[in-house]
Amino acid sequence: MPENTFPSLPRRLAGPARRAVLPFVDALGAVTGPGRALPDFLICGAQRSGTTSLFKSLCRNPAATGPVLRKGVHYFDTGYHRGANRYRAHFPLRASLRARGEAPRVRAFESSPYYLFHPLAAERIARDLPQVRVVVILRDPVERAYSAHAHEHARGFETEPFARAVELEPARLAGEEDKLRADPGYVSHSHQHHGYVARGHYVDQLRRMEGHLGRDRMYVVDYADLFDGTDRELRRIEGFLDLPPGPDGVPGRHNARKRTVMPEGLRAELTERFAESDRRLALWWGRTPSWRT
Repeated sequence: MPENTFPSLPRRLAGPARRAVLPFVDALGAVTGPGRALPDFLICGAQRSGTTSLFKSLCRNPAATGPVLRKGVHYFDTGYHRGANRYRAHFPLRASLRARGEAPRVRAFESSPYYLFHPLAAERIARDLPQVRVVVILRDPVERAYSAHAHEHARGFETEPFARAVELEPARLAGEEDKLRADPGYVSHSHQHHGYVARGHYVDQLRRMEGHLGRDRMYVVDYADLFDGTDRELRRIEGFLDLPPGPDGVPGRHNARKRTVMPEGLRAELTERFAESDRRLALWWGRTPSWRT
């Protein structure tokens, strides 16, 4: 089998078949890990802000390739204890990505939206991928929280209605970040799945990432710009990532879930709760986010 065939084969498999071959793919990838690529760039979040759509758009670019089978590997957040060789196992062989003739070198990447929120991910990324670039998409934090709740509920990670989940959030998350920092092997279910409001305080997460990676290696996207019906923002992202322009086409909306309408009183309350964070975000970003214009 040609060296570049194996990574592309599983992408065509349906969900059950894909899950069935996953252990085999992981085992083979681990054996060949030293010869496999590490990512050139990462989509780091925010969760429920269009990361799947951007991932699929970039995968259409012949000069970019995602990991085998998965969109996200979740190495720098929940899988770091498995070691770098197991991380490499998810990516194509380096030899298959080399430039050939007029074809440019193919850049590997992945998308794990928990990287932005996890307190240790940015430090780990900077240490293990010293040249990597990251893309972060920011969405109205109120809409993001509501979408995240629908997502977690559908996956079985949430049983409470949205208003009650927001009310419970401080107690659920209390002390969890300290535990994550104290024990690098600790995995917090609530920190990963119940941070509806906390994840929307973007500026603190971006400042943390900037402290480890530097601002020049970060590209921050406004959700409204990415989904404005054009490919303008996608082309800017490709330029930042040193990718040639991909095929024509605007980013599609993937992984969306149907939701009921949020009560206006709750929306107003959450909008006010994010006001100070959004003000500080605008100062850091150098622009007013679309949801505050």
